[in-house]
Amino acid sequence: MRAQIHAITLGVRDLEVSLRFYRALGLESPGIIGTEFRPDAENPGGAVVMFTLGNGVTLALYGRDDLAEDAGIPPERMHGSAMSLGWFVDSDAEAERVLELAGAAGGTVVQPARTRPWGIYAGYFADPDGHLWEVVHFAEPGAAASGAVASGAAQS
Repeated sequence: MRAQIHAITLGVRDLEVSLRFYRALGLESPGIIGTEFRPDAENPGGAVVMFTLGNGVTLALYGRDDLAEDAGIPPERMHGSAMSLGWFVDSDAEAERVLELAGAAGGTVVQPARTRPWGIYAGYFADPDGHLWEVVHFAEPGAAASGAVASGAAQS
């Protein structure tokens, strides 16, 4: 069986704040949808924000409490985890720009972009809910697609 990721769902405290943040980074969304699905005793609310990313992957934003209820776990388990999401860009300047936009939109630049020894130029930002993103430019064209830097990435 070959695994494929089609959607990434982030639990957020405030859909409006997160919608504005990701739109400020250039992502497009029709806004908050599913508000007609109100929570009840058996189901979480249905309000969600969706962004279509490259390769048909969907980034979804869902209320933290609703996500916890949907997954059947206690809300207090909905906190940050030891992971980051990768945002690949086409140039060092674009990496700088994404980090700048993230900071200006209410996120936190955790680590400014810098040249890394394994052939990437990368930095990190956290969104308003603390979700960590690594913005990466691969110095060697095609390196991301070929997996050429995969072994080096483990060194970070």
